Amino acid sequence: MDAFLVALKSVLTDSGFMAFTAGNAIMILVGCILLYLAIVKGFEPLLLTPIAFGCLLANIPRTGFETDPGVMKLILAGIKYEVFPPLIFMGVGAMTDFGPLIANPKTLLLGAAAQAGVFVALLGAMLLGFNVREAAAIGIIGGADGPTSIYLASKMAPHLLGAIAVAAYSYMSLVPLIQPPIMKLFTSKEDRKIKMAQLRTVSHFEKVVFPIVCTIFISLLLPSVCSLIGMLMLGNLFTEAGCLGRLSDTAQNALMNIVTIMLATGTGLTMKAESFLTTQTILIIFLGLVAFAGGTAAGVIFGKFMCILDHGKTNPLIGSAGVSAVPMAARVSQVVGQKANPSNFLLMHAMGPNVAGVIGTAVAAGTMLAMIGAAK
Repeated sequence: MDAFLVALKSVLTDSGFMAFTAGNAIMILVGCILLYLAIVKGFEPLLLTPIAFGCLLANIPRTGFETDPGVMKLILAGIKYEVFPPLIFMGVGAMTDFGPLIANPKTLLLGAAAQAGVFVALLGAMLLGFNVREAAAIGIIGGADGPTSIYLASKMAPHLLGAIAVAAYSYMSLVPLIQPPIMKLFTSKEDRKIKMAQLRTVSHFEKVVFPIVCTIFISLLLPSVCSLIGMLMLGNLFTEAGCLGRLSDTAQNALMNIVTIMLATGTGLTMKAESFLTTQTILIIFLGLVAFAGGTAAGVIFGKFMCILDHGKTNPLIGSAGVSAVPMAARVSQVVGQKANPSNFLLMHAMGPNVAGVIGTAVAAGTMLAMIGAAK
């Protein structure tokens, strides 16, 4: 009997309950709230669900996830060594049609303009006391591109990874709520009514050459994002080549689903109480909103400028899609435009700046890596 009591006492002493803190309790509550938003409210459920569950796991004391060999340590290594974001980009590329961008190349400028929010938030973060590496990682939230946010945060500010990822994916899910008021603020009803001419048909040759040329040019310009751009374009080539159906299907489905689970769960595992429950997290959430709103506004304003230059052929609403949240931002452009003019169909036009935004966010990340690397 004594031996049993000693063993029971040992179990209790070594249990997580003995090391459980108020911070752990708060973070588990945060995880439960995120699960509610994901499952019940439908806010990016495929991403927020594993992030939230990873948050729960991260705040169970004495698990040994970071030190003991096992799947959790492997998942965390995939985050630390930037394995998962490029693989996610391969799946994104396989599911992306660059046809609208190729058919209307000037929409690339709208995708570039929408990255202005990234640099606005970067300056804002530095003014609030973040160092330049932390500010760069925070600013990229404005691109509304989760994998790129995680990729840059893991390089620049791994201690802020959890907060940055949650902010990025949360704002991506809130695109239909955040963007319309900003879009309406910077456009008139007449602007929103503009109908755009049908896009030309893009040839198979153009669709095959595009990812090859993009990879070579952007990778030579910004080698630091070669893995992101290379995997994005490789996935797209799988789809557009026409003879790689099995590879395209794997990249779009099986691989994409597996890596999404790993990436999102690993992100959640970084959300420990000691690193997440800080004033920095609140500032990151705020700066993420500034970045996202700034990117949306910059895209719409540049769209308005483009509309003036081409004498009313461009609907400024498609500029908001440059923030990269594919395809949700393009759908928001369609919805807002159709409310102003029921016969308006902007979806395919908005997909141009939308996919340009994916490239633009990666380029913005590479630019910051190059600038900060040069400043060291």
